[in-house]
Amino acid sequence: MSKLLIKPQGAAGKVHDITPESAGWGYVGFQLYRLEAGETASGSLGDREAIFVFVEGKGQFSGGGQDWGVRGDRMDVFEKTPPHCIYLPDGSDWAVTATSRLTLAVCTAPGAGGHAAASIGPKDVPQLTRGKGTNTRHINAIAMEERDVADSLLVTEVFTPAGHWSSYPPHRHDEDSFPHMTYLEETYYHRLNPAQGFGIQRVFTEDGSLDETMAVADGDVVLVPKGHHPCGAPYGYEMYYLNVMGGPLRKWRFQNHPDHDWIAKRDA
Repeated sequence: MSKLLIKPQGAAGKVHDITPESAGWGYVGFQLYRLEAGETASGSLGDREAIFVFVEGKGQFSGGGQDWGVRGDRMDVFEKTPPHCIYLPDGSDWAVTATSRLTLAVCTAPGAGGHAAASIGPKDVPQLTRGKGTNTRHINAIAMEERDVADSLLVTEVFTPAGHWSSYPPHRHDEDSFPHMTYLEETYYHRLNPAQGFGIQRVFTEDGSLDETMAVADGDVVLVPKGHHPCGAPYGYEMYYLNVMGGPLRKWRFQNHPDHDWIAKRDA
């Protein structure tokens, strides 16, 4: 199995625990909890900031010295409504008690103490549409660079209709050469509708030193340490993914693959 394809560890509790150390990189971390009503999870961020995304369900959340109350109202991710999220700076403790079945994502990157704890969404989350034809996909832009809420983190949700491509044309952001490009590590947390489906993700570099094509199942995570990383959703199955990006500069600048950049230019 590809080292870039991370399967969930069980069906309950902390089912993903990706750290910079386990991923072999320097910035992005991703944890995912699946809790039943009444179950709890907690942690300490240390030198990392976090955006908590209530992917599905509701929970009583506290963190950063505040009680945030019950958050979350999207019970199925494929409702496609913007999620409830909480940003906590580095040095924060946090805890959640599920008040319904809850899927909670913890998106982390190095913090610098530059932002205060904050609530994000749903009214704060822009909903966008990108692409044309079978490259069309729909975005919940939770915390991209236009929203100054974090030191390092960029977080977004993408809904790809059945039979469509996404993160396409193939593009990369693996060089620290702003404004030409920014170095951003990235994770993709995938969901499929119906859940028994699969999607396709390819991660590859132009020199061929990395070239992996993976069938992703509902609940899988794909690591993107470098290279291009398009996704495809087969006919009959919608694809969702939660993107977490982080790097030395909190800006998203990428370059399309030179062989496929004509698609973006044609559709501009």
